[in-house]
Amino acid sequence: MASAPHRVVVLALPGVIPFELSIPHRIFGRAYSPAGDPLYTVTTCTAVPGRVATEADFELWVEHGPEALAEADTVIVPAAYQPAVLFREGRLPDELAGIFASVRPGVRMASICTGGFFLAAAGFLDGRPATTHWSWTEQFQRLFPTVRVDPNVLYVDDGEVLTSAGVAAGVDLCVHMVRRDHGSAVANDVARRSVVPPHRDGGQAQYIRRPVPEPRFATTSAARGWALGRLHQPIQLRDLAEQESMSVRTFTRRFREEVGVSPGQWLTQQRVERARHLLESTELSVDRVARDAGFRTAQSMRQHLQSALGVPPTVYRRTFRSAGDGEAGSARSVGEVGSVRAAGAVGAAAVVSSRR
Repeated sequence: MASAPHRVVVLALPGVIPFELSIPHRIFGRAYSPAGDPLYTVTTCTAVPGRVATEADFELWVEHGPEALAEADTVIVPAAYQPAVLFREGRLPDELAGIFASVRPGVRMASICTGGFFLAAAGFLDGRPATTHWSWTEQFQRLFPTVRVDPNVLYVDDGEVLTSAGVAAGVDLCVHMVRRDHGSAVANDVARRSVVPPHRDGGQAQYIRRPVPEPRFATTSAARGWALGRLHQPIQLRDLAEQESMSVRTFTRRFREEVGVSPGQWLTQQRVERARHLLESTELSVDRVARDAGFRTAQSMRQHLQSALGVPPTVYRRTFRSAGDGEAGSARSVGEVGSVRAAGAVGAAAVVSSRR
């Protein structure tokens, strides 16, 4: 018999940003089992049922009050810019503090963008790693010195508490949670339905300050497309340059201008992503995964995955296979892994850090 859907409750507070508020409904509401059954229910609640002001030029009508939190398996707090005392002093008004105190122990908590301020003020982030929108990270750290703030990541998964950066990073976080709960096949289907990338590493930088290439520059996209179809084969820098009829020097310069990393770093990143996909979705041996992803040896792949993800291939596979068994298996496997990091070898930082 199918288990009851996981109950997600989204807390809409005054000054909420409508885009962030809608993300959990869109992502979790599109997650179905192979039999077509919904895997989640999503309910929106607020401090006082009725009209809720937003950051935009319209209001929302929210039917449910904070009593909905008592039934939640996951609580998500989207970005909001009220109350002012929270962002000025790091303190919640008594009413909001009481609402967060009513959340049952063990409920998974998550925030999108500045929703992390609410979790921090309520004590959920004490001593934990966390992130928020890059433009707020200094204020976040100043107000909550016990939080280990990482300004350079899209999201942080610390077991039962997760935080994300702003706007689209909330989509990445919610897709990641689906992936953690039910495996990559369900998460990929959700991403396809929502027309978003199925996976962006949490450790990817939030904001990269680099100039956009001048329009007169020839693109290197054809070379990237050519390489993606041949990852299992040896690819030399001169091979890539030939696809664009450029010298190696010119190609390398323009590639970095467009992509932000060198061609060699990019190839390693794509091979790591290919290996991740094969480990999650197939029964292929580690040796075969290494060959199909373009690593010369299984040992080479192990080294790259260890550097990129913080765990060897077999542990990574076990983590996401356990996710397919549902929440209990996911929590067990995440705790077992301890720390999964995004590709440091290709310029990214920590994505998952679980200490529970």
